[in-house]
Amino acid sequence: MIVGTTVRRVAIIGGTRIPFARALGVYAEASNQQMLTAALQGLVTKYQLSGERLGDVGGGAVLKHSQDFSLTRESVLDSGLAPQTPAFDLQRACATSLETAIILGLKIAAGQIDSGIACGVDTASDVPIVYPKAYRQLLLQSARGRSLGQRLAPFLKIRPRHFKPQLPAVVEPRTGLSMGQSCELMAQTWKIPRDAQDQLALESHRKAAAAYDEGFYDDLVVEFRGLKQDNNVRRDTTLEKLAKLKPSFDAHGTLTAGNSTPMTDGASAVLLASEEWARARGLPILAYLTYGKAAAVDFVKEEGLLMAPAYAVPRMLADAKLRLQDFDLYEIHEAFEAQVLCTLKAWESPEFCRERLGLNEPLGSIDRGKLNLKGGSVAIGHPFAATGARLLASLAKQLAQRGGGRGLISVCTAGGMGVTAIVERPAQS
Repeated sequence: MIVGTTVRRVAIIGGTRIPFARALGVYAEASNQQMLTAALQGLVTKYQLSGERLGDVGGGAVLKHSQDFSLTRESVLDSGLAPQTPAFDLQRACATSLETAIILGLKIAAGQIDSGIACGVDTASDVPIVYPKAYRQLLLQSARGRSLGQRLAPFLKIRPRHFKPQLPAVVEPRTGLSMGQSCELMAQTWKIPRDAQDQLALESHRKAAAAYDEGFYDDLVVEFRGLKQDNNVRRDTTLEKLAKLKPSFDAHGTLTAGNSTPMTDGASAVLLASEEWARARGLPILAYLTYGKAAAVDFVKEEGLLMAPAYAVPRMLADAKLRLQDFDLYEIHEAFEAQVLCTLKAWESPEFCRERLGLNEPLGSIDRGKLNLKGGSVAIGHPFAATGARLLASLAKQLAQRGGGRGLISVCTAGGMGVTAIVERPAQS
């Protein structure tokens, strides 16, 4: 059966992650598999899952070596879970682990599985480096050789140019622009000033530091390779310091290293289950994953690269019959502070909402006092595939601490896509 006889609620039990670290630093020699395994081991320890066979584990990475073709399954085998726990790899850029959570949630809701882990990892330090196609073809030609001569002959054609490595570039194949360059264009289109971006960045760092000070991350972050906290949080930053930074993507632009996410290494995981499975094991239910939505835009001809959440959220709100203002918390991924501000401005725009979303009136503003209360990606960091699970675990814990409420998650991605979700905790839970 693909589905059961009833639709079940999808419980969020909680999550763990390793500290997020700036690239080429503490985790410079750590692989995706080692980091993902550490995040999963933290979850297994936290919820006493050693030897437990779960329904499924979904995860992935954006920057991935060919040898990691079964990355999540290999990490599961070292995690402490029962080796009979299946796993799969998935990649939807920066929304990878949020997308896996939605897929696993659908499986749980349909009765196909009772439990699952959504996870993600990325390293910007141990990136895959390949050599020119001509060199690879010579190696393959040698491998096809039947005789010793046929296997050696291709090596006589090797030239110095064959050893020039091709480093991965975080650019869009169809435009040749980096994400930062694309977002710079968005900032110009929506007239987002530099000082507004810097102010949001300052708040991101202050909120992240305060969250650590209050102990919010004590049970969410597990030590890895001597690191106990995210090492990009700048406690001493100020608007004056941020204002001195030079533009990163355009000499006359507004995006800087201070109001953009850094290249980051890290991994995260979140445990999902049916209510029955959780209660049978005495596990807490922090909140419920209730809605999810993906959208895409034509970023080549019509729209900004990172504007897809501006479309995904209103479609999800229509599904849930909610308004943008019907939320107690908002977790909007800070790929760049300009991206967050572009999205918020689009929802406030009568023209955008009428012409692009087909709405009679704008979605309106959100209460900024409810936005990214425990710090955002600019401060915490952004290992591409790991961010979604971080947001989901953090939001569920915040709702549990509040004793109830509703939260919205929004993540923009490469390829002109966006993934969004709604997390809820009834007040009586």
